[in-house]
Amino acid sequence: MNIQSAYFAGGCFWGVEYYFEKLEGVKGAISGYMGGHLNNPSYQEVCGGRTGHLEVVRVDYDPDIVTFDELAELFFEIHDPTQKNGQGPDIGNQYLSAIFYNNQEEKDIAQALIDILKNKGYDIATQLISTINTPFFEAEEYHQNYYFKHNKQPYCHKYIKIF
Repeated sequence: MNIQSAYFAGGCFWGVEYYFEKLEGVKGAISGYMGGHLNNPSYQEVCGGRTGHLEVVRVDYDPDIVTFDELAELFFEIHDPTQKNGQGPDIGNQYLSAIFYNNQEEKDIAQALIDILKNKGYDIATQLISTINTPFFEAEEYHQNYYFKHNKQPYCHKYIKIF
């Protein structure tokens, strides 16, 4: 089986993880941190706002079942990609919207989706950031599968069809 990983930051990682885990072809969704300057940061350090990390979900998927394009479309449909200061009630740099791309093809796909949304009148705040020299650090265990473990629904993420 050929498993690939994609990285999405769309506010609190609990809600992003929740929606990706439900998608056919996704083998796992892991909450973590990317984009900062500190190795293996803690949640408290990231929330302190001085590490530069975003809350990110690593989506491990089978590209024979679901494509990166489909993952990126879902990403834009489960959060507000126009919010510039966080996501919903979660305000701060760790909650910004970003796609961390692995290669030029992923970057081109993400940019094409952003262009479609801009043409529809959306003022997109989502950043595109290379994964080169940008490691993923897995978040603490209590963040993994949060909504499943607590039998709750996301409070600042919801699915809205825009494509």
